[in-house]
Amino acid sequence: MDIVSACLIGQKCRYDGGACTIEKLKKLFDEGKLRAVCPEVMAGLKTPRSPMEIVGGDGADVLEGKARVITKDGIDITQQFIDGAYLALKAAEQCGAAKVYLQSRSPSCGCGRIYDGSFSGKFKEGDGVTAALLKKNGIKIIEV
Repeated sequence: MDIVSACLIGQKCRYDGGACTIEKLKKLFDEGKLRAVCPEVMAGLKTPRSPMEIVGGDGADVLEGKARVITKDGIDITQQFIDGAYLALKAAEQCGAAKVYLQSRSPSCGCGRIYDGSFSGKFKEGDGVTAALLKKNGIKIIEV
């Protein structure tokens, strides 16, 4: 069984309280072929929550202690993002996941492209914290 970001199967867990449902993935989830995870919620962050971005690098840099995850209000929530990433990794390992379905932009699940840390709507290349940790541990990222 593989894993999927929970917002992609309709769970309203995005920072703004919404979801970005992809019907193909929801169908696979409903058939029991995917396990849904939301690293941010798993780490105890509430929904909705203030927008947040990685400042000073990308998810790999956060894992190495070189960058931080900051809310638009200026609150450092780096540790929650690291904790959530490890909880998602544990879930992936428990179900034997070889791949994970994610979307770009998120400071947690973003793959390939994330917000640049300026809260201006601009992007930079890189992965979110969870995407970086899963990739580092050999789980293939499928961008949807």
